Amino acid sequence: MEIGVGLPGHVTGLEERTLVTWARRAEERGFASLTASDRLAWSTPEPLITLAAAAGATERIRLVTSVLLAPLHTNPALFAKAAATLDRIAGAGRLHLGLAPGAREDDYQASHLDFSTRGRALDTLVERVTAIWRGEEEVGPAPATPAGPPLWFGGTSQATLRRITSHGTGWIAGTGGDINEFTTFATRLHSRWKEAGRQGRPRTRATAMFALGGHAHQSLAHAVNDYYAFAGPDYVRTVIDTAATTADMIHTTVTTHETAGLDELVFVGNHTDPKQIDLLADILGDKLTSPNSTTRAPDRSH
Repeated sequence: MEIGVGLPGHVTGLEERTLVTWARRAEERGFASLTASDRLAWSTPEPLITLAAAAGATERIRLVTSVLLAPLHTNPALFAKAAATLDRIAGAGRLHLGLAPGAREDDYQASHLDFSTRGRALDTLVERVTAIWRGEEEVGPAPATPAGPPLWFGGTSQATLRRITSHGTGWIAGTGGDINEFTTFATRLHSRWKEAGRQGRPRTRATAMFALGGHAHQSLAHAVNDYYAFAGPDYVRTVIDTAATTADMIHTTVTTHETAGLDELVFVGNHTDPKQIDLLADILGDKLTSPNSTTRAPDRSH
């Protein structure tokens, strides 16, 4: 199982230049991926622009949107161009696009878009974007990764299964989910993948919140209480209770997900200090990939 690190973009009071330092240090310490989250009606930095800055500051680490609220991008051709440009800046194989409809209505209200049709909007965007990347329309530049960056989808619906098996590389599980829920959906996904005639197997990626050091619990409460308030106090408590704040909790989280067959676990930061990466890396030790390893372009064949 590979291990990535998630940028603390959801933490209020963030100084955006700090994210570039996070990117460099994550690569130096051997993390497999760097993820950026998305929200419109929040202070979260825009993920594609954030990852473009990270791409210019790094050479090897994967760059992942986890997850991008794709239906907010109402011009598929422009989105295809933006993502292909980032893919070329990063280099083939580095950019992975995690996409989802999103669960927060205020992001759609701020966009003057219909929240109830977001699933159909995502399907339309994916169909058009992948066609453009195949060269069926004269929209450039072409992505560096053959057929375009690999697509990952979030959610646990039938529509998520359909999207992954028709266009996807894998599934991104949400934060704070129960490991039994993860294995149940992963089993369904593997079955549908085979039924669709896809070769190989779908990949799986999950996220876990973390904060380390003397003020770990305060940092976590500060970051999570505001950001997840829309989901209610029970969900906020679940996220806080399942977050890793000690070395033992980090190791337990890794072991649990590794045993469940996860391909990559991403620890998402809840404090903006880049020293959080060093604290996490020191705990993980040889669980991390070699800093000298390179990222290869994924196999997009169906």
